[in-house]
Amino acid sequence: MPRRVRSKAAAASGQRRPKHRNLGCRDTPGGRQGRQDQRRRLAYETARILVEHGPAEFDRARRKAAARLGISDKRCWPDNGEINDALIEQQRLFEPDSRERDLAELRRHALQAMRALAAFRPRLIGPALRGTATREHGIALRLFADSPEEVLLELMQRRVPWRQREGALRYASGTVQVYPVLELVAGDIPVQLQVLPWQAQRQPPLDPVSERPERGIDAAELQALLADAETPRAVTAVL
Repeated sequence: MPRRVRSKAAAASGQRRPKHRNLGCRDTPGGRQGRQDQRRRLAYETARILVEHGPAEFDRARRKAAARLGISDKRCWPDNGEINDALIEQQRLFEPDSRERDLAELRRHALQAMRALAAFRPRLIGPALRGTATREHGIALRLFADSPEEVLLELMQRRVPWRQREGALRYASGTVQVYPVLELVAGDIPVQLQVLPWQAQRQPPLDPVSERPERGIDAAELQALLADAETPRAVTAVL
């Protein structure tokens, strides 16, 4: 079961951050515009790193982009939402056809997996839901069970090989919980299964991008999402 650890963010909340000297981001006339320009540059560079190098944590890609651009002042660093917006814009601009095709395929695979694991009330979360997933990202599902062993037994009965690791989720209270993540491959699509206790349905952990409770969507909502995405194509075909 998930174990509770102290949030690093909460522990560090009372510490004063060191000031960075970066003339492009100081509060001088025009400084606000300078900061916005720097944030946009850094958001797009971070998104470019994520596109080129595949799945990576936003913070790790942001730090790499900041080092590459020489932007040390964290006031100029974009938040995860800004990076996600830049990532979607780049994907739409440079690979619109493959993006839509891959995203639809990932969501269809997710729906099949959710139906197979219906007993655990699966919910689609992560990049495949936000619209930024690539085939390398694969899909992430959140499952609920009394214990992870229930999910492991289901995978064993289906003869599905998996690897297990630990992940960490942050909650609105500031706490962080460590939970099991089961990694497997369906066809050639990577799948991550987060296994949380049933009570996490009422108080879900935070989305790392929006910083809001990440509720995800269930199979019925995903099916409706896929149907909405396919409607314009069907209308075009008829015309």
